[in-house]
Amino acid sequence: MSRLTGARWAALSHSVLLDALIAAAVYLMAVFGPLIHPEAGQRPLIMNVLLGAVVCGSLVFRRWWPRTVLVVATAGMAAYIVLGGLRSPLMLATMLAVYTVALNSSRRVTLRFAAVVALVLSAAGILYGAKSWSSPEVLGLAAQTALAAALGDAVRSRTAYIRAIKERALRAEETREEEARRRVMEERLRIARDLHDVLAHHIALINVQAGVAAHVLETEPDQARKALGHIRGAGRAALDELRTTVGLLRQPNAVEELATEPAPGLDRLPQLIASFEASGLLVVQHVDGEPRELPATVDLTAYRVVQEALTNVSKHSGGGSAVLRLGYQPGGLSVEVSDDGIGGDGAAEGTGHGLLGMRERALAVGGTFSAGPCPGGGFRIQTLLPLPRRARGGRGPCA
Repeated sequence: MSRLTGARWAALSHSVLLDALIAAAVYLMAVFGPLIHPEAGQRPLIMNVLLGAVVCGSLVFRRWWPRTVLVVATAGMAAYIVLGGLRSPLMLATMLAVYTVALNSSRRVTLRFAAVVALVLSAAGILYGAKSWSSPEVLGLAAQTALAAALGDAVRSRTAYIRAIKERALRAEETREEEARRRVMEERLRIARDLHDVLAHHIALINVQAGVAAHVLETEPDQARKALGHIRGAGRAALDELRTTVGLLRQPNAVEELATEPAPGLDRLPQLIASFEASGLLVVQHVDGEPRELPATVDLTAYRVVQEALTNVSKHSGGGSAVLRLGYQPGGLSVEVSDDGIGGDGAAEGTGHGLLGMRERALAVGGTFSAGPCPGGGFRIQTLLPLPRRARGGRGPCA
């Protein structure tokens, strides 16, 4: 038996014991009550014993079959009235049965059962005892039935209200946990994307320059020394940008340790292009439209797309040149990077994190992204980033 089943059996046993004790108490009052209070009217002891046994015995099963128990209790109380008694402790059993039905039924069902019980008992009282509907005995039977129904309905409503509050609190807690997990996942993706953007470019340049240095180390020492200088510069830049990114992930109270360098934008394109040209990649830049200030998020996204696209050209295309086109349109900024390399086969190498990161960045600001081989050879990356009619904040590219 599982722990949960054991707990249910323990609760069930406790409930059955409690109902048995209540039934025994009502039975004793029904049997010996008339003997203690003769003014209530003497009835044959056998009637009290038999009716009390049937009615009170049914109370033990009220949690399983509440409506059946109510029928038995009502019939027993009505039989007692028919046999000549209007007041009896058996009415407590009937009230408990009405209470149980109200506890497990809707308000409409409770009203119907209570009305039927009150009508049956009142009719029995009028036909076999009282002479009027307004007699205290008849009104008392109806009032006791109504009281039991009202009490059961109130307890049921209270229990349902508490259960609804608990369920609502549980759903709210689950929603908060799901939201927290979603935010953690989004933050992990953002950190992974930023680290990839920061490191991929510089590591690609370091790899290219290291190959150049190894190739000309013995034959052209000056060229090798120059390549090592580029490696040193690329490593220093990678460390600086990595420090900036990691600094943003520190504790919020460590403000003094955060890097103060602003996020890169298109104003740093000349330095970016120069770093690629130093590794042997020729980059031709075209600017269409009138350059203007860009929102900070669009500015950063455009820079990262260009950076990653040129990094892919340097690493995978196998070509020696790339064309960068920036188009300032009334409602958006278009960025296109194409190369003269081997096209889709080379550009698709690697883990694919670069293309995925560019797509995520473009979609995050409401833009579009596409990548694929050019019809005449090579690979092309295109993105369109939306701009307001009058962009606010950000920096413009250097002419």
